[in-house]
Amino acid sequence: MASNKGFDGRRDLIEAYVALQHIVSSMNYTCGVYIVVLHAALERFEATRKISRNPNPLKQQLDHLNRLVRDNDIDCYEQLRMNRHTFLWLCGLIRTKSVSDSKYVVLEEKVAMFLIVLGHHHKNRNVKFNFMRSGQIVSKYFNDVLKAVLRLQGVLLKTPEPITARRTDDRWRWFQFIYVLPGWEGSASDSRVLRDAISRPNGLRVPTGSYYLVDVGYTNGEVFLAPYRGQRYHLSTWREGGAPTNLEEFFNMKHSAARNIIERCFGLLKLRWAILRTYSYFPIKTQCRIITACCLLHNLIKREMPMDPLEVDLDDTLPNNQETGDKYIDTIEGSDQWSNWRDTLANQMYNEWLANRM
Repeated sequence: MASNKGFDGRRDLIEAYVALQHIVSSMNYTCGVYIVVLHAALERFEATRKISRNPNPLKQQLDHLNRLVRDNDIDCYEQLRMNRHTFLWLCGLIRTKSVSDSKYVVLEEKVAMFLIVLGHHHKNRNVKFNFMRSGQIVSKYFNDVLKAVLRLQGVLLKTPEPITARRTDDRWRWFQFIYVLPGWEGSASDSRVLRDAISRPNGLRVPTGSYYLVDVGYTNGEVFLAPYRGQRYHLSTWREGGAPTNLEEFFNMKHSAARNIIERCFGLLKLRWAILRTYSYFPIKTQCRIITACCLLHNLIKREMPMDPLEVDLDDTLPNNQETGDKYIDTIEGSDQWSNWRDTLANQMYNEWLANRM
């Protein structure tokens, strides 16, 4: 019995020793994990201590704004799509529409954020990072400035000015928008959109005695002069060589050369404002407002910038707006009378061209 008790005692001692080893091993593992975690935390803390933070973020915000609109015209144009003079003029116009400095954001910064979005199609997260503002502030002031620009339509939309046959200067080539109607779906026919524009109470107005050039997608109706169908038309056709063979082709050539000014204007508009070139995530109502705002800003740039880097081959001045008559055309229908008038005009132009070639 004594030997059995001694054996049981040694076995209990061995089990206790093994259990103690397990406890010590677990403690060593736990301590090792704690040491690794503590070391990583200390390294991260030391790294953050090495980052120098400006105690005055307002100074950084003003420095960024000054780099955009104060330093030089090149940076201002590349970022805001207009020179410093035009930018400050725009800010002055917006101040007249009840938009001014707020407690922490000056008007110039609000307008700069707005132009950055239009000119480069930057998202809210990019603008708030560059200007060191919250996304809510960027969104709020973007919409405030957008609405203020739309209220400048009476100032920035150009009054129609007839181009007479004897006009010798090319200042009319500085194309400006006189009316903008966004919102129609792309599948709508051109004639349907035009009828809607001229039938609205405050829609497109065409002075009696004048006419607009339209492409072949429109009806050749009163005051809207379309080219002849089934005849050569595009300028590329004439650049490849070969003279017009009849009065219809000659009329189409001249028509295309004049209407090409409009096509260049739309190309310039999309080149300047990147937001018009790609898909936009704004609501449809806001997208329509943005299109109108881009057209208004185009007019402002044409008026205020003596030289546009995107179109340096045009004149640096624009004719003054002139008053139009009281009577306007508010319908568009095809008519034999208008077609005959086009034939007479085409015949006159063609005969003059033939006479000059002799």
